[in-house]
Amino acid sequence: MSFLAPSKLSRKKRGEGTLTEWVIEKLLFISAIFSVLVVFFILVFLFGKGYQIFEEVTLWEFLTGDKWDPVGQNIEEKPYYGAHPLIMGTLLVTLGAMAFAIPLGIGSAIFISEIAPPRIRDFLKTGTELLAGIPSVVYGLFGLIILTRWLQINFDKPTGETWLAGSILLGIMALPTIISVAEDAISSVGKELKEGSLALGATKWQTITKVIIPSSISGITAAVILGMGRAVGETMAVMMVTGNTPIVPEPITNVFASVKTLTGALGIEMGEAPVNSPHQHALFALAVVLFVIVLSINAGAMIIMKRIKERHYGIAGKKKGSRVLPEPIKNFTDSIKNFTGPIKRHMDTILGIFAGIILIWLLTSWFGIPMGLVIFFMVIGIHFFSQSLSPKNYQTMALGMVTLSIIIVLFLLGALLYYITAEGIHALSWEFLTESPRNCGREGGIYPAIIGTLYLTLGAIILAVPLGVGAGIYISEYAKETRVLKIIRAGIDNLNGTPSIVFGLFGYAFLVLYLGLGVSMIAGQITLALMVLPTIIRTTEEALKAVPHTLREGSLALGATKWETTRRVVLPPSMPGIITGIILSIGRAAGETAPIMFTAVVFSQPGLPNDPSDPVMALPYYILEMSMNIPGGQGNAAGAALVLLLLVLSFYLLAALIRKRFEKALKGFR
Repeated sequence: MSFLAPSKLSRKKRGEGTLTEWVIEKLLFISAIFSVLVVFFILVFLFGKGYQIFEEVTLWEFLTGDKWDPVGQNIEEKPYYGAHPLIMGTLLVTLGAMAFAIPLGIGSAIFISEIAPPRIRDFLKTGTELLAGIPSVVYGLFGLIILTRWLQINFDKPTGETWLAGSILLGIMALPTIISVAEDAISSVGKELKEGSLALGATKWQTITKVIIPSSISGITAAVILGMGRAVGETMAVMMVTGNTPIVPEPITNVFASVKTLTGALGIEMGEAPVNSPHQHALFALAVVLFVIVLSINAGAMIIMKRIKERHYGIAGKKKGSRVLPEPIKNFTDSIKNFTGPIKRHMDTILGIFAGIILIWLLTSWFGIPMGLVIFFMVIGIHFFSQSLSPKNYQTMALGMVTLSIIIVLFLLGALLYYITAEGIHALSWEFLTESPRNCGREGGIYPAIIGTLYLTLGAIILAVPLGVGAGIYISEYAKETRVLKIIRAGIDNLNGTPSIVFGLFGYAFLVLYLGLGVSMIAGQITLALMVLPTIIRTTEEALKAVPHTLREGSLALGATKWETTRRVVLPPSMPGIITGIILSIGRAAGETAPIMFTAVVFSQPGLPNDPSDPVMALPYYILEMSMNIPGGQGNAAGAALVLLLLVLSFYLLAALIRKRFEKALKGFR
């Protein structure tokens, strides 16, 4: 790298206040604030399209109504706009997914970080990243053909498209997020804490549970909440396996009931709702509800992580001085403390009793009273048996359970990849890859869908990279810890947590309808660019922060300006990390369905688009239509899924290789 000559010191110092430096900083600031503006416009356009439904029903009726029938298919032929069944369906499927994913995810993270040898650890981390890279429509295809059929046969049910199927599939999809974030948190615990615990005679499992987990609890909590956000906002997979019946299960614990989620309703009904009809307004109001739920989860995550961090590290708030409370208020607070004191002392017992009651209720609801009680007492017996074991035997049992969790995760990954490969390989041929579809996709090929997917992805990356990299540079190199930076970070976090179907609806409302772009390739590219923008910003920021600060100081001391230092000194060593983020964004954009359903794609067309105003075919949407709406189309859907999977996973593998080289280079650089 080359630094500026000392002889140019005075000229460069004078140049720091020049118009060029000022313009560059302002452009970078605009890039950073863009995420906040996008969140604002999403809210504005969703509210603008959705509020008109309240001319038909009140807000309370909309949120609590027990019927969702916006086209009036009931006996009275009267439309009903009750979102309560959809909200409950979303919450139930998400809770079921978390019950499945949290123990497997945290157990797998413990195994990868603390038990697995280094080579196996690298293999498992790569496998987890592959699980994260699988497009949601591919998960949905696997769930529709394999999971629902397995549930139907093994539980002797009329259909396998149920709440349970949605929860299992969403749990599998949430696993990579939980494992990756939790593993990073566990691995960040200092070696001195582990070695100190072992030196005092603690077993490996005692060290894990008493030292490592408490020290990394904030990161594990973040992993769980991020996984929950992933589950709440998923569209394609849920839509394909839950049956899409807008009812609240009877009883509420009936996991084999068919349910409909908020995202499922949006994905299925938006394309059928007439423009500016009450039905369409109701769907946009549902999108507002979904967006508010996701924003609440993100806000809750930040609050919980902040409190856990303060409690763990003993960070106390600043006190401006002690206040003497008035006597009546003091007496009142003392009485509250006297009342809650015994409750706090016996909180573990109270929570244990409450958990036992809930567990009995769930087990008896699912398996009947006799079998439910048998399973409950078996669980209690195993618990007390484990408490009587010696620390060494208890560790053996616990580590066995942790190992079993990662085996289950790998089995699920292997089953999914095996099915897609085994079913898809039969459809692959030169004709399938190079011709246009015929006979509703049952004949011909997927060439326009392949090229359309590449067009959409390439356009999205071209639009997102300048904004994302610019925002990352501003946050890392220019921004100070002010309220403005907090607002920018909040905007990026909220944009990152926004469900993909909400991006699709925003693109439909703003780009397709308001700007008049119509269903077109350019509308899809812009929508996908907004969706991948937070990923590029975050990876750019992290890559820039990894560059030692001493290099910046040396460059500035030699007379370089802020921008010259950033461009010539900071950016070159951080480019592998930035490129990694871009490649990950390419993989995500190529595999998304929901953002392009209403903005860019058609199911079939004979050729390629002539200009950006034309619609395109895309592999994810082709798979969705072939698997759900075309009789006899599941074979070709599996073939297209295999092509999409290979395309996306190749991007993720490339990103993993670049990151690995970057980590090695950075170690040598330091």
